[in-house]
Amino acid sequence: MDTILGPLYDAVSWIIVQFHSFYSLIFDEDSGWAWGLSIASLVVLIRICLIPLFVKQIKATRNMQVLQPKIKAIQERYKSDRQRQSEEMMKLYKETGTNPLSSCLPILAQAPFFLALYQVLNKIANGHKVGFIDDQSLVDSAREAHIFGAPIAVKFMSSEEKVQALGATLTDVRVVTITMIVLMSASQFFTQRQLMTKNVDLSVKTPFMQQQKVLMYVFPIMFAVFGINFPVGVLLYWLTTNLWTMGQQMYIIRRNPTPGSVAYQKRQERLRAKGKITEPPAEVEAKKAAEAARANRQQPKRQSKSQRQSGPTTGQPQTRSRAESGSTDVSKTGDSPSLEKKSPQKKGAQGGKSAGGSRNAKSGQRKGQQRPKHPSKK
Repeated sequence: MDTILGPLYDAVSWIIVQFHSFYSLIFDEDSGWAWGLSIASLVVLIRICLIPLFVKQIKATRNMQVLQPKIKAIQERYKSDRQRQSEEMMKLYKETGTNPLSSCLPILAQAPFFLALYQVLNKIANGHKVGFIDDQSLVDSAREAHIFGAPIAVKFMSSEEKVQALGATLTDVRVVTITMIVLMSASQFFTQRQLMTKNVDLSVKTPFMQQQKVLMYVFPIMFAVFGINFPVGVLLYWLTTNLWTMGQQMYIIRRNPTPGSVAYQKRQERLRAKGKITEPPAEVEAKKAAEAARANRQQPKRQSKSQRQSGPTTGQPQTRSRAESGSTDVSKTGDSPSLEKKSPQKKGAQGGKSAGGSRNAKSGQRKGQQRPKHPSKK
């Protein structure tokens, strides 16, 4: 490991020594401020150098969001042929000029410096010279520097004897490390959540969004788990880089948001208010009409269950019952009850018909409520 990362040890230690020489003009050279600000300045310098990769990451992330429906279609079409599926996806990436690994470039580029700083601080904690920190007095100065009462070279899991040898207490180390781990995880979660809620095209539902939601919860948990094994200086490094990422992302979201996202709509409103965006008159009138219709629309009043079951309200025409309709029909015909009386002969003559047809008449009657008898037949 030392052979592979040897040049990075030299680079990281040289940068820290140069910043330490500068901050020693302001603070005590053995103080945690001088060494802590040197580590934070190392982060800022690295992140400034990685800005071009960050721009590529943003473009790659947006392209991946746009391509997700096509990628899903290819996976469904060639789900039984993995080789053909890979070929079609590589062809799609080539045609659109998208590199899936571009979204990971800043993290991958930062990883070697992170490992180098981790090893440099470990060697300092053990009192060993490393890179350009080749003077024993400089090693002791960095080893005994305290950040809020915790030496920069100790960990949450360090033994009490080691902590006391550096002039600190185990309680102070635990409090400082836990606080930094919580801040580190919270900043990572807020950064990912800011990306998901403000800078994602919500009109397109893709698996990529689900992956980002999973990462929003996985990354903070990973930082919390692995953070207990990081020295205080490495926690300071990672907290600084998280804060830088959060601020850089806020700037990008405000100035160059993803089309279709919430941040993009707010940006368009700001530009429209400043008069930098002019819309066609027809579109303006359509928006005004839609707003007026939305304002004038009245929601129906809620009714209780008894009101819904009681039927139509007063003032509406009531349905006439069958008895009322039957009585009105009789009154309209004008027939008197005496006309309905028949002689016994006629009744007898018609008895067969009525007896024979009664079954048919009954079968033809409607089910449910029966028609009332004629008043003359009561």
